[in-house]
Amino acid sequence: MDQPSLLQPWRALRRWLLPWRCLLCGAPGTAGADLCAECAAELPRNRSCCARCALPLAAPAALCGECQRRAPPWDAAWAPFRYGWPLDRLESRYKFQADLAAGRVLAQLWQREPCPIRLPQLLLPVPLHHSRLRRRGYNQALELARSLARASGVPLRHDALLRRRSTAAQTELDALARRRNVHGAFALREGVALPAHVAILDDVMTTGATLAECARVLRRAGVQRVDVWALARAPSPRVSGASG
Repeated sequence: MDQPSLLQPWRALRRWLLPWRCLLCGAPGTAGADLCAECAAELPRNRSCCARCALPLAAPAALCGECQRRAPPWDAAWAPFRYGWPLDRLESRYKFQADLAAGRVLAQLWQREPCPIRLPQLLLPVPLHHSRLRRRGYNQALELARSLARASGVPLRHDALLRRRSTAAQTELDALARRRNVHGAFALREGVALPAHVAILDDVMTTGATLAECARVLRRAGVQRVDVWALARAPSPRVSGASG
């Protein structure tokens, strides 16, 4: 008997003892997740966006107006969801309330979305400063990256990028202040060898200031292609709770 067959009785027992429940409305969950079909249908998918920065648009475009004026330091972006109801509620619970069940649901949702760009050779999560990591207890980007790495088969390095200094929370800052806030905040660990194609992963992308600063570090290190992956893209840099 193969391993999946051996696991079937345990999975059935688990579903009977601890049935899936929607974290948003309390209804029975579906498809092996703590999310019901009705709430899952309301998730705002980002299917019409800028191919370069994933900004939600009325119609898909290779470059949005902002990317035409100021090209980002990465090559392509993938953000399968827009940062809005009800995904923003799950994200807030995961990031700020230590609700790891919400994080598991978000990871499952991301795994089910097809990646529209070429897979990288290495996945790098945006690092937290050690002081914030101690307070929060986990890096939300790293936990999502672990799930995506397993699902996609892309190798993951959690220690290649370093956050050299603690920065103020991006949430209440405008676009210019965000860029200044993270300027020079990241570095590449000494002795790390990187492949030609790397993707940086974060949970939410707002102005892209954090991801851009990480991308510049990788460009200076000689990486030929840098992509950015984010679970969700905010339509506005002033969306509450969105930090990237």
